[in-house]
Amino acid sequence: MKENGLQKVKFYSGTDIPVELHKVRIVQKLHLKPVEERLVAIEKGGYNTFLLNTKDIFLDMLTDSGTNAMSDNQLSSMMQADDAYAGSQSFYRMEAAIQEVFGKQYLLPVHQGRAAENIISQVFIKKGDIIPMNYHFTTTKAHMELNGGKVLEIFTDEALKIKSNHPFKGNIDVNKLNDLIAEYGADRIPFIRFEASTNLIGGQPYSMENMKEVKAIADSHGITIVLDASLIGENAWFIKQREEAYKQSSIKDILNEMCDMADIVYFSSRKVSSTRGGGICTSNYDLFLKMRDLVPLFEGFLTYGGMSVREIEAMAVGFYETTDETIISQSPAFVEYAVNELDKLGVPVITPAGALGCHVDAMGFLPHVPQEEYPAGALAAALYIVSGCRGMERGTISSERDEDGNDILADMELLRLAFPRRVFTLSQTMFMIDRVKWLYDNRDLVGGLRFKEEPPVLRFFMGRLEPVSDWPQKLADKFNADFGGSL
Repeated sequence: MKENGLQKVKFYSGTDIPVELHKVRIVQKLHLKPVEERLVAIEKGGYNTFLLNTKDIFLDMLTDSGTNAMSDNQLSSMMQADDAYAGSQSFYRMEAAIQEVFGKQYLLPVHQGRAAENIISQVFIKKGDIIPMNYHFTTTKAHMELNGGKVLEIFTDEALKIKSNHPFKGNIDVNKLNDLIAEYGADRIPFIRFEASTNLIGGQPYSMENMKEVKAIADSHGITIVLDASLIGENAWFIKQREEAYKQSSIKDILNEMCDMADIVYFSSRKVSSTRGGGICTSNYDLFLKMRDLVPLFEGFLTYGGMSVREIEAMAVGFYETTDETIISQSPAFVEYAVNELDKLGVPVITPAGALGCHVDAMGFLPHVPQEEYPAGALAAALYIVSGCRGMERGTISSERDEDGNDILADMELLRLAFPRRVFTLSQTMFMIDRVKWLYDNRDLVGGLRFKEEPPVLRFFMGRLEPVSDWPQKLADKFNADFGGSL
């Protein structure tokens, strides 16, 4: 049966599985190395999956940023790139795509999403400001705090529940928003930030109804709304699937309506358009002028913004493809399959399935590992040892320390297993599920981690850790004993 662009096939056994509505024309070799070599690799990488070498990785589920598979139309579009420094026709084709898909008139190109965060933070945030949002992202919070702002998350009570059937756990709590404005005053709020499909709490979307409620409050106080649209395609897909009023709407119409309620929209094209790059767009000319001059200063000229024009051409095509339900639904379908299968096996995962990846609850998985010993980081390292699959820690390692040097413990300790668009096959997904289940059955072997080398900012990128005991070797020995030397 075909449902809203997603093809599902029911097997004779009664199982529903997602079927890829694309064919593979170019392949890239993968490596599945023995557990002994994986043990050496993770130790060399400081038990930080960011520091692993891809030659040592089987399934790279670290992120979907820059790792989505581009389409044939995107690749072919790169051949028409206009490499002019200024006035490039490639830029104007991307601008036209933004105007049609996002409905915004003015575009400022930047080399990636965090560059957009830097410009927005420098222009609009002053010392003592507060920025309400449904949830922070790591680089977003860092830029805002560097410019003197304070992030205040006003998520709903459902947001941090591990198992839930709430369809929109990424909503802003409007009562908390009203209280916050009353306490601090609208003058101290440069903008309210929405993140489409909240990254750090399981890729959970927000509803159109919620955005309308927040928009009404913002307008009544003259407060700007800023939308991080990096995963807006998936958020639009969830709105179509889960919000009754939009079941018959097209993805394009939903995208237009979401963006229309935001004064400023910024994005990482590494996510939303399956290419590298990013941008800031608005239909407010005064806001555009406030940000414009920082683009040549930090990024490049206004018609390339630090990006290759080949990427700009592919980005334009990618925006149009974001409105294609067949394309936008593929990653959420695989995430949903992985989440549902692991949930059936008793593995603690975030439900309902969200965007970007399958999120495993590390504190539920490893209840014996105290949060001060970074259970999400330990789980990421352990899964790599037993499978060659590289996931990402989204917990306290991704947090920071307070003024006294103590860890600010994360709200959730998650292992994120990302599903880039059109990259993994079903058999590879099943392999990952199998190894996660084996690890769950042997979870008592996994211990904690501690920092060995800790950068002061965004430590999860480059920090090096070490195990608090010899648990990695014991885990590898058990794996060998059970699998008889099999990879």
